[in-house]
Amino acid sequence: MMSKHPGTGSHTVTVFVFPGVRLLDVTGPIEVFTTANEFGGRYRVQIVSQDGREVITSAGTRLGADLSVDDVQEPCDVLVVPGGPEWDTLIKDDALLDVVRQLDENSRCTASVCTGAFLLAAAGLLNGRRATTHWRHAQELASRFPSVRVAPDAIFVQDGQMMTSAGVSAGIDLSLALVEDHYGAEVARSVAKDMVVFMQRPGGQSQFSVRTRAPHTHQQMLRRVLDAVAENPGANHTLTAMARRAGISVRHVTRLFYEEVGTTPARYVEQVRLEAAQALLETGDDPMPVVARRTGFGSPESLRRAFVRHLGVTPGAFRASFRTAGRGHEGSAVRGGAVVVEARVDDDELSAA
Repeated sequence: MMSKHPGTGSHTVTVFVFPGVRLLDVTGPIEVFTTANEFGGRYRVQIVSQDGREVITSAGTRLGADLSVDDVQEPCDVLVVPGGPEWDTLIKDDALLDVVRQLDENSRCTASVCTGAFLLAAAGLLNGRRATTHWRHAQELASRFPSVRVAPDAIFVQDGQMMTSAGVSAGIDLSLALVEDHYGAEVARSVAKDMVVFMQRPGGQSQFSVRTRAPHTHQQMLRRVLDAVAENPGANHTLTAMARRAGISVRHVTRLFYEEVGTTPARYVEQVRLEAAQALLETGDDPMPVVARRTGFGSPESLRRAFVRHLGVTPGAFRASFRTAGRGHEGSAVRGGAVVVEARVDDDELSAA
């Protein structure tokens, strides 16, 4: 995110709208930021259209604009670029893409909602970056823009100053994460409770996805290791294997993880494997031995221990929670709107896995 030290300063949010924009892509983030103002946030939200006039959304609703693009004089903290059903036409509009680039240059953080990722990609803003979009369009984003590293199972992805989110309501998840970054977890939690939404969704598409938030590192040797773990969690990722892959010593690998990622290699690998297992359990019907083998846990018992340790729920109960609306379900990993995470990991045990 933008800052690891939440404060009390004000933040300007610019929401770009255009004809055919999806209504919830716009109103979801606005609702989060304005609700945050009731709990200590200080957001100023402005809606900007290309010419300053109102636009008609894909739902037929009229949306007024506060400013035209040319009227935007001061930098903003967050630029929100929503999507729309006619994204295929929008990405061919050179004038619209020029506006996106202009607004991005004047923003400290640019965030897309749903198919808004196509606008960012077409404007060249996602080249070489990780990104996500609505699951239905993820493959299309990847094929049209091969320089974009698409993460189809993420609720949202942050790569540098760029953030992209999945379909429609995922813009709320992304906005909550920004609120937490700006003003702290308590403010974000209050907003989530007020809006009756998850502070953090359970599942492999967790908003704090280890695999998709692209830890910042300029160390290419470490980037190779991180990418290998993300792309194939079930492979051999012992310290020795990581060191061999990076072409450095085991001690150097451990030091780079502490310095660049902020955790140990063992913890990182287990977090990635856990998220991969969550994704399989959420969307598939593979038996537990298959899930355990594909995600690198080896056995159902090791998988079960990891789930209980981190999520407070067994893999079976986790899978069941995605087969029902959840009312009255016992053993849910969700408590008070957030997944309960207990970071107790045996590094030696994992390194030997």
